[in-house]
Amino acid sequence: MSQTPRLVLRGITKQYPAVRANDSVGLTVMPGQIHAVLGENGAGKSTLMKIIYGAVQPDAGQIEWNGERVTITSPAQARALGISMVYQHFSLFDTLTAAENVLLGLGKSMGLMEVIDRIRAVAGEYGLDVNPLRPVHTLSVGERQRVEIVRALLTRPKLLILDEPTSVLTPQAVDKLFVTLRKLAEQGCSILYISHKLDEIRALCHHCTVLRGGKVTGEVDPAQESNASLSRLMIGSEPPALTHRPARPGALALEVRGLSLAKQDPFGMDLRDVSLDVRAGEIVGIAGVSGNGQQELMASLSGEDPRGTPGSVMLFGRDVSRASPRALRRQGMHFVPEERLGRGAVPTLSLAHNVLLTRTEGVDRRSGWLNMAAIRQQAAGLIERFNVKAGGPEAAAKSLSGGNLQKYIVGREIEAGPKLLLISQPTWGVDVGAAAQIRGELLALRDAGCAVLVVSEELDELFEICDRLVVIAQGRLSPSIATAQASVERIGEWMSGLWPEPVNRSTAAIEGELVHAQA
Repeated sequence: MSQTPRLVLRGITKQYPAVRANDSVGLTVMPGQIHAVLGENGAGKSTLMKIIYGAVQPDAGQIEWNGERVTITSPAQARALGISMVYQHFSLFDTLTAAENVLLGLGKSMGLMEVIDRIRAVAGEYGLDVNPLRPVHTLSVGERQRVEIVRALLTRPKLLILDEPTSVLTPQAVDKLFVTLRKLAEQGCSILYISHKLDEIRALCHHCTVLRGGKVTGEVDPAQESNASLSRLMIGSEPPALTHRPARPGALALEVRGLSLAKQDPFGMDLRDVSLDVRAGEIVGIAGVSGNGQQELMASLSGEDPRGTPGSVMLFGRDVSRASPRALRRQGMHFVPEERLGRGAVPTLSLAHNVLLTRTEGVDRRSGWLNMAAIRQQAAGLIERFNVKAGGPEAAAKSLSGGNLQKYIVGREIEAGPKLLLISQPTWGVDVGAAAQIRGELLALRDAGCAVLVVSEELDELFEICDRLVVIAQGRLSPSIATAQASVERIGEWMSGLWPEPVNRSTAAIEGELVHAQA
């Protein structure tokens, strides 16, 4: 391959009102190189990638493309050069289909039918399950991720930028993606790869540039590093070890019995005879390939879909199958959705105002007046406790990096002192230190007697924090299994819907599993 660098950045600087995102950053990427950019949340990685893609303009510095100096003023110009990007926060129009979204990114070179055929061909070639005719608003986070990746691959890029591409993919899908990326690199495509998963970087990438506080702090060959050494380069220390004490399940908090719901969207998933128990003082994890009913189940449990048959969902012994989210919060249930911007937070509102989405401590119940001083103080406390990098309580939610916004949203619900916490993709897009903090907070909640139900597509995460696991496939829920008795292979097999059918499983049987696991 050519020895002329594909991309060279020199002295790239970008200042925002509250923070210097990039401070004289230099970066060199060779043809066919898979180059990792590593750093904690808020280190400036995403800003740097947006500058390369033309979505953000630098205040200083220069860019060289194939040995020639260029000024990239827009994503359209970047695509014309051969640069494609998959954002961490997806850039898809909810009201359009997957194919229509892809068409917008390809210009007028192809018609819609040709785009549909190309999507199916590329998705099949790379093992990415994408239905080009589905409206984006019906897709789960993992399915939207696949649309973004397929859209990027269709442009036949010379440089592919991937910002947290595996954050909501299953282990099997990650393996297939890595095969794809290695194939692209062998064909001469350069890849800039952002991930907080250190094992992935060590297994996949040829070179690694480390950012901290907007500055380059090191360049290494990741294959010669350990997770511990990469963590030290990234955050200055190794993440704290989690203390996972044996669970002491208490009273039944959430009881789901025979929940069946017809899909509301043509491309959704029917829920079929779902039964589930979650007790105080335990964490139950739900594993599964994205799009198998996770969204529908969480919508029903959180009150967003109040169509459950009476008695199908019980909270602390009360029928809540048709209760509203507000009524559920009053009874002690809090919920962290998988989609940060738009559902977990309002992008244009300040962090202080976003507290009011689920917390009402700063509202006078009689008059309805807002005590903004108290609300700002509450937001400031969340920022400090969960180490959120933001320009203060008045910073807009959309101004935060994905990982920092995730910490804020999770912190908002944890600090509410829930009796039952439902949480989807708790550490999506956060660095190793922040992930350890969030997982530690969930374990502390459990130890304090809270019941926790976690939906995650990261099996390592589920095995690390959960006491019991279930798998969702095609809208059905598997039997419960104690995490100590489970294996990645068994859970992977269950993800295909291949699990043994229980015979009149009772609550006593589930309790017996826990007792056996603790022993």
